[in-house]
Order: sequence, then C-alpha cells, then structure tokens
Amino acid sequence: MPSSAFFTEWTEQNRTHRSPVERVRRAIAKAHWGVAGGLVSLLAASVVAPGGVANADPSGHTWYRLRMCESSNDYRIDTGNDHYGAYQFDLPTWRSVGGTGYPNKASRAEQDARALILYRQRGWQPWQCATILGLREDGDARSGRIGDIHLPRAGTPSPTPTTAGVPAFPGGSHWYVYGERSANIKRFQDQMHKRGYFPVGTGEYGPNTLRMVKQLQRLNGLVPNGYLGPNTWRLAWVGKYHD
Repeated sequence: MPSSAFFTEWTEQNRTHRSPVERVRRAIAKAHWGVAGGLVSLLAASVVAPGGVANADPSGHTWYRLRMCESSNDYRIDTGNDHYGAYQFDLPTWRSVGGTGYPNKASRAEQDARALILYRQRGWQPWQCATILGLREDGDARSGRIGDIHLPRAGTPSPTPTTAGVPAFPGGSHWYVYGERSANIKRFQDQMHKRGYFPVGTGEYGPNTLRMVKQLQRLNGLVPNGYLGPNTWRLAWVGKYHD
C-alpha cells in the first residue's frame, strides 16, 4: 500500500498540474531577473479561463528574445517605417488582432496580449526575427484559440507618431545582409559618411559596413547581428555611433 508521503507528493504535483497560475509563478521564480518583467506581463495571457486546459504558448524568455531582436525590448519605439512598439506591429496587423490607435501607444500588457493573439492565429510567420532566432512553433501556434487571452481595456486612438528627419526604411520586409549590393545600402553608408564615420558609400555590404552596422547596434542596445533592418537604419540618423 502506498505511504502517506506518496499521497502528499502526488497531491502537490496534481495541484500544480491543475494550476496554470502556479506554473507561471514558478517559471518567473526560476527565470533570469532580466526577463522576469516579460514573464509577468504575459501572466494574464498565459492563464486559461476556468474549465479550460493548460496551453503550450512560448515562454516569457522566448518572447523576450523576440522583442530584443525586433525592437530592443522598447515598447514605445517608432522606427519611422510604419512598424511600432515592442513587437513591431504594422497598423493592418495591429487592427487584425483587435488593436486600436497605435501599438507603441498601447500598454505593455496590451502589446503582449495582442502579440499572443497573433501567434495563435499565424504562428511565428509575421516576425522576421523569429526566423533569425530559429524559434519553433508549438501546439498553440495557428490554433485560432484566443478565448482564454485576457486583454486590458484598450486605449483611445492616438495621433500618428513621427520621427523627424529620419527617412522611412526602404527595404520593406527585406533586411540587408553581408555580400549584398543596393542603392539603399549606399544611402545608409552616405548618411554615416555625413556624420564623419564612413567613406563615401559604394552600395556594397562588405566587411567595413558589417563592422559599422554591428558597432551601431552594440552602442545603441540592439542585438549586434549585422542585419541592416529598420531599427539599424534609423540609427544612421539618430543613434550613437562611437564610444
């Protein structure tokens, strides 16, 4: 016959299994302090409605990695290329998940929750950084199940945010990488030349450009991955470029 200790252990394990709140609380306790904020903000979106089943959504650390790549974890960022906030929503996508106003004007909790809705609808497909980071989808990706995601009260529409003096990123969804040639790369190089950092642009993304891009990213809190995307493009006009 099993001992009383066995029943005590089984009861505790079963209670944890039945409590998504407890699972999230334990995950926060074990997470690195730097990403705990992301886990907390996802708490509401990670807890299912009464009577539901536990979900398998990405961890808080995974979302943190995505935000760092997309926006340096800046919920208020406006890159000047019609993508806003920590998850770099464009307005049509933001509207498709129920958002109003501008994503970077919404609270952190709302941006987190609407990113989770998008993930449940389309998986990692909307985020280029998910491919860069090698993120994998789980059972909730593309499930369409959003009834258990609890949203804060949405704010009112905000005026269009602008970034004076910074031209819109011309690459669209394409980020420039080492070995490419483009008139847009030359424009980026020429802007850095105006600031005294770089020779006149050639349009070729070679080793000197790679060093410059990584230095810009490092000095301004981005992941120094060498990709010339909208955030790095913006830094050629407004970012710190030397120690």
